[in-house]
Amino acid sequence: MLYSRSLIAGFLLVLGAAAAQAEAVTAEMVVQRCDLDTYAGDDNRSRLTVILRDAAGNEKKNVYRRYWKSYASEKGDVFDKMVLVTEFPLDAKGTGFMRWAYRPETGRNVDQWLYLPSLKKIRRVSVRDPADRFLGSDLSYWDISLRLADRDEHTLVRETARGGKTVYVIESRPREKKPLYSRLVAHYEKRGGWADCNKTKIEYFDPGGALLKVQTLTWQQVDGAWLWDEVEVNNRKTGHSSVFRVSDVAINVGLKDRLFTERALKKGIR
Repeated sequence: MLYSRSLIAGFLLVLGAAAAQAEAVTAEMVVQRCDLDTYAGDDNRSRLTVILRDAAGNEKKNVYRRYWKSYASEKGDVFDKMVLVTEFPLDAKGTGFMRWAYRPETGRNVDQWLYLPSLKKIRRVSVRDPADRFLGSDLSYWDISLRLADRDEHTLVRETARGGKTVYVIESRPREKKPLYSRLVAHYEKRGGWADCNKTKIEYFDPGGALLKVQTLTWQQVDGAWLWDEVEVNNRKTGHSSVFRVSDVAINVGLKDRLFTERALKKGIR
């Protein structure tokens, strides 16, 4: 009997050690589960407010009606599609912007279209440089593009507990020969399981190693899907900053494919 109990106890210890080893958190695990596996819904409709501030504190505000749909679960090259329709300023009301993003493994740049109601014309907008500013903000197209975890070399800098959350700090170094950034340092907060893990801060360092800009993020969960609540980006070199606010969110409303076409952009989305 003693031999059996000792055998069972030893077996349980081995199982426990194996489970602990299997659950050991790595930098790649955090990036994959918090960046790439977080549920954002199949589609959503929201209002996006973008505020741009220069070094002198002057502001420019734009308000858009935003429509987004994921194609991640479908066959094909497209990863997601987005349409923005300008609501403010009034002299630009009705201006439409459409963006198709492709799966990272395709190597394709995004496709973009701009509709100008004053001219009643649609033109293609090319992205030649990933450093180009998205909507004139301090976020580049590189910043908002999906990156597979193996595109960068990740290091877990530290793991701490704070306010009932687990905080992971991850340093990521792009593997490109001439990267836009030398490294990024991201902070993630996990509330319980991995399904409730979000990135809350990103520090971007230029190719020379100097801090270029800092992005802070707060999130909202609507019907189980995670979306931005407010994002602020501060450029430490220019003094320029950008704020993104997402409101009036509706998740999984059944947006049709025909909404994300040049015809719909020109006709107007109601």
